Amino acid sequence: MSEDLSSATKFLEQDMKTPVVCKLGAGCAAVYSARCPGKETPNEDAAAIVQLADGSVVLIVADGMGGAAAGETASALAVEAIVHELDTYGGQDDQLLRAAIMNGIEHANGAVQRLGLGAATTLAVVQVQGRRVRPYHVGDSLVLVVGNKGKIKLQTVAHSPVGYAVEAGVLDAEEAMHHEDRHIVSNMVGAEDMRIEVGAPLELAPRDTLVIASDGLSDNLHVDELVELVRRGPLRRALKDVPAKARKRMTTQQDGIPSKPDDLTVMAFRPAQGGCANVGNPS
Repeated sequence: MSEDLSSATKFLEQDMKTPVVCKLGAGCAAVYSARCPGKETPNEDAAAIVQLADGSVVLIVADGMGGAAAGETASALAVEAIVHELDTYGGQDDQLLRAAIMNGIEHANGAVQRLGLGAATTLAVVQVQGRRVRPYHVGDSLVLVVGNKGKIKLQTVAHSPVGYAVEAGVLDAEEAMHHEDRHIVSNMVGAEDMRIEVGAPLELAPRDTLVIASDGLSDNLHVDELVELVRRGPLRRALKDVPAKARKRMTTQQDGIPSKPDDLTVMAFRPAQGGCANVGNPS
């Protein structure tokens, strides 16, 4: 499936078999979202791609926290709040777009709190203006930018004790994947003390790949594995190969290999030059 976007496309409670590829003015995006293998309740992840009138794009992934009530409601509220706030964006101004995203996240936090259920969600948002991107995140959903030769140009730090320990050099990535506290998140939408981490802007090279994903990905694939799968080749193929490998891990228990069954959402974006030129044929 491939489609042209002119406004917002939301992906709520999805159980995809194949990725959706979206052609945008700024480039090309692909999305895959499915519930945990064997799970009968809804997928608690949500996502959206918003193309604005001035050609800017906002990419959103929210991961409703499975340990709390109404995870799918919390993630949907977060996406809806940001999309609604983006309707007020007048265009052609980085600061106005940044303010709209920040306001959307704050409104999402209030909306989730008003549920009164203890619900929560993590959130990752990236604004794309031409080739310039800026990440925003709350929690442990991943934002990653990779060059076509495998260089990691941007990787967000998970808001969690384990994520901070890795950043500080106390744990290495292998130890973190198997740590007993890897599921603990210290910052979330729906919390009184929520904080928004805003990254510095980054200029994408023509063959860079931006990835945004819920922790169903990062808990099952090492970053170097992800890099090799997404750094080159058609986006459609990458967004088939990445979830296939992650879901196989979820259902296979082997010593020393990460395996954490979970809902999974992965979004990938490449800028306009060559962005959708080789999306790959549907299968």
